[in-house]
This record gives sequence, structure tokens and C-alpha cells, in this order.
Amino acid sequence: MRIECEQLANGGRWDWNARERDEDALHVVLGRGRGCVLYGERLPALVMVPMRGRLQLSDGETSRSLTSGEALVVEPGLTLQAVGRGPALWIAVLLPAAGWQRLVADVIGEPLVAAGLLPAVHAADRSMRRAALRLVRAAETGDAGHALAAASVFALLVNDLQAELRPLIERCAGRTHAQRRNVFLRLQRVRNYMSTCCHLDLDVAHFARMASYSPCHFIRAFSAVYGETPHALLIEQRLRRARRLVNDSSMAITEVARASGFENRCAFSRSFKRRFGVSATDLRMGGPAAATAAA
Repeated sequence: MRIECEQLANGGRWDWNARERDEDALHVVLGRGRGCVLYGERLPALVMVPMRGRLQLSDGETSRSLTSGEALVVEPGLTLQAVGRGPALWIAVLLPAAGWQRLVADVIGEPLVAAGLLPAVHAADRSMRRAALRLVRAAETGDAGHALAAASVFALLVNDLQAELRPLIERCAGRTHAQRRNVFLRLQRVRNYMSTCCHLDLDVAHFARMASYSPCHFIRAFSAVYGETPHALLIEQRLRRARRLVNDSSMAITEVARASGFENRCAFSRSFKRRFGVSATDLRMGGPAAATAAA
């Protein structure tokens, strides 16, 4: 397997064109500094790992921020633009799904049952970020064996993160694994959309249309897989967004509530304190003790 490395500095841009790229190669892209852009249509499987700062991601319909401590797995075939904000440092790894499976299978010594990566945002701990950085450095050396070993370690860590999603597939309706996986992908896309757009005026009917289900069928399927209703998960996502805004912005608490999708300040205040054990105002003013309570 050939491994290619691209490095972008301030304002640099890297475009993926499926007709011009070797889809059997693994591509590693390092973005360093303000305004570095990765753009591609019909992308292969993609893992993005911010090392520092913030990435702004857009697929043409929705946009979201990705920060250090997170890793985004993007399913193949999508159009995506990623832009580094401020002094951002990020790494993107692109490889066709079959290539990911080969890398992991070579490490564990047996073929994988699951095919392809599943779209999700995972927590990226220090070992994941270090593995991504080692992959970049190994790819820079031009030593194919060293780079392949680093790629295998990184792929194995991604596979371990994805393992938490596989039991959810088995909860989906379908007689075969392929059918259940297809159902899960439909539901997972809705869940990811909730996370990105939780601040908007959304309802179950909209989510059901995205998944091509009737509202009743969607609620049953979603609840069976994730163990909570779409509405409960939407509220949870809004509260998490509100906590980030309380910690990281200077917005007034009323503005935080509205920016998180809550029209009623009182309802927001009750929900926030019930969820995190501290009011939004106390969290902002209370320092480390309040932050620990809200963790």
C-alpha cells in the first residue's frame, strides 16, 4: 500500500478528486495554521483529528465545529470542506474502506466481519492524537515499511473506537448484517445531524423524513437502537451545546439558551441544573468547583 503525505501551511488548500487520485493509496494531510482547507467530492473513508484549535466542517447542507479531543469519521461518498480556524493544527487520513479493513486485519491476524467505517464523532484521547502524528512523521520519511506500521496502529485505534457502534447495528431490524447495517446508517446520519443542528427548530417529522420512515416507525427504531427517544437525545445535545457556550463564550445566559435551541429561559434553566447539577450562571461564575460538578 502506498502512503502519500500532504502538508498545508497558512491558507493552503488540498483538493480530493476521485478521478485523479490513486484510491488504493492512503493519503495523510496535515493542516497547520489559519485558513487551511481540505475539500473533496465523493471522498473515500476519512478520519479527521484536530490536534489544536478548531476545524469548521461543511457538507453543503450542514456545518459543525470539531475541536481537539474529538475525531470525526466520515463515511465514503460524501462532499466535505474542512477549514482550520485560528492557529489550528489538524490531521486527515483518507483511505478506501477495503484498505482500512486490510490494515486492521493484518494487525489482528484475522479478517474483519464489519465492512467499512461508520459515521461518528468519537473522543480522541492522547494515544489517538499521538498515533495520528506518528503517521504523519512516518509518511514524511518516505520509508514505506515504517509508514505502513504507523498506519496500521492508527487504523487499529480507529477500529477500537468504532467497536462501540457495532452492538447498535445488531439492535436494528433486518435479517442480514448488511440490512441491519443499512438501517443503522440511516439512523446514525439523523443522530449526527441532531448533534450538528440541535440549536435549530427541529421535530420528529423532519428526522423521520431524513431516515425515510414514518414518524411512529422512526421513533420506535431510534429508541430501540439508542435506548432513548429522539426528543430526549435532542434535548441532551442542546444542553451539551449550552454548556460549551457557557464555558467558552461571553454570551449572556439568555442568549446561550436561545443559541442552543431553547425558547423558554425558565425551562432551559431547570433542564440545565437537573442535567449538570449546577445552574448555568453558577457554572460560569463558580470556577473549577462548579465546572467539576457539571462534568
